[in-house]
Amino acid sequence: MSATVSAPRVIKFPRPGNLEACIDVRIAPTLQLHLPEPHTPQLPSHKLYLVPTPQHLEGEQADVDYLPKPSPLSELPPLQETVSRYVLGVVEIWGGRRQPMQLARLSHRIVYAKILALAGNQREIPKIRRVYIQEPIEGVAETTVTLRFKDRVRSLVLRFEGVDKRWLCTEFALL
Repeated sequence: MSATVSAPRVIKFPRPGNLEACIDVRIAPTLQLHLPEPHTPQLPSHKLYLVPTPQHLEGEQADVDYLPKPSPLSELPPLQETVSRYVLGVVEIWGGRRQPMQLARLSHRIVYAKILALAGNQREIPKIRRVYIQEPIEGVAETTVTLRFKDRVRSLVLRFEGVDKRWLCTEFALL
């Protein structure tokens, strides 16, 4: 019983700048090399869309019937007005002039908890300097608000999502 030992097949990799494949066909006769045909990249035909931030926290069961549903822009209230009122409401809550519950309907529950935490720690009422709004995709608004606290300027970063025919604040950070 003699075992037949075949010679190992050797594949040589091409050098940089060399477009031809460097394969020793005598050693690897059954290997076929298919080079991709040159093509022009095509832009995706799909449109980006909003996947709403889930209302439940990790470990909680989500009720499928009550998940937020994205709304088209035609069904949402004016964005500029909503953002301005929301920011003014946050500032008034920090100053003790408004109840936090007034923003509960427009806030994700995590954002609402952040507003409550900052309301207790805030000692001075800032002045709203400027509101910047960007809409990267339909139904999403990323907002930066510059606030003046006496001699210091800070930024408030917000993200609004258009769900259930209203703008919902899903991110909130005071930088």
